[in-house]
Amino acid sequence: MNSPARRTRPVRIGPRAAVALVLVTLIGIAAFGWPLLADRQSGLAHSQDAPWLFAALLPLLVAVVVATIADNGMDAKAVAMLGVLAAVGAALRPLGAGTAGLEPMFFLLVLSGRVLGPGFGFVLGSVTMFASALLTGGVGPWMPFQMLAMGWFALGAGLLPGPERIRGRAELLMLAAYGCVGAFAYGTIMNLQGWVLLQGMGQGISFHPGEPVTANLARFAAYCLATSMGWDLGRAVLTVVLTLTLGATLLKALRRATRRAAFDAPVSFAPGTGAEPEPALERGTNGSGG
Repeated sequence: MNSPARRTRPVRIGPRAAVALVLVTLIGIAAFGWPLLADRQSGLAHSQDAPWLFAALLPLLVAVVVATIADNGMDAKAVAMLGVLAAVGAALRPLGAGTAGLEPMFFLLVLSGRVLGPGFGFVLGSVTMFASALLTGGVGPWMPFQMLAMGWFALGAGLLPGPERIRGRAELLMLAAYGCVGAFAYGTIMNLQGWVLLQGMGQGISFHPGEPVTANLARFAAYCLATSMGWDLGRAVLTVVLTLTLGATLLKALRRATRRAAFDAPVSFAPGTGAEPEPALERGTNGSGG
């Protein structure tokens, strides 16, 4: 019999899914950080084609991962929950994006990843970002990077310890801390994607192709402090506040919904409803007539 913990995992990470996630993560790291390792004379450091190449490649990789994660069967209930949560997340993003980095969708993805697990979290983060990009007109070469980064963010929430043991205030504090750190991490990694394409910003914060990685990372840190720290801080503070104030209610609602959905419940047919009687029914009939 499946345990309650397993019934709350509509998309579980099997061996093939784990391998696919590792591969797409490695390729994603290369997509974000390739300019830091490019030789000045190789032409890669100045190329404008590579970002577009990755922009075309990453959605395909994400699609492969999504299909592999669902190889055990993503039933209609899981698809419906994915659609509802992605729609809510996509609708939440325009409410704050553009205003000091206030993005309430991060709060929803932290709690969803926690309750529904890392596999569902990765799929939900990617699909939510894709839907919100279509909704806000934010489609561009940066979109696959956002999808991958948001998938990582929600996946990490599903990997937090003690999903069946830690409850109450301790769980909310853990989720708030993760949301705070994750909000800064998301902003930082997205900065890396755009920073290497910006030139002429100043000697201390511009990317210098072909120079040592340590020197460029120091400039990148200065760039983040000068350009996006306030934005990331607003996102982190809002995520913490929403998690501590509304988190308990939303966690309870998500857990109730997943228990009722019973994603892993075995399918059975009631006696007398099928075209052929079940063996147990036949035995009972023979026994009563003999």
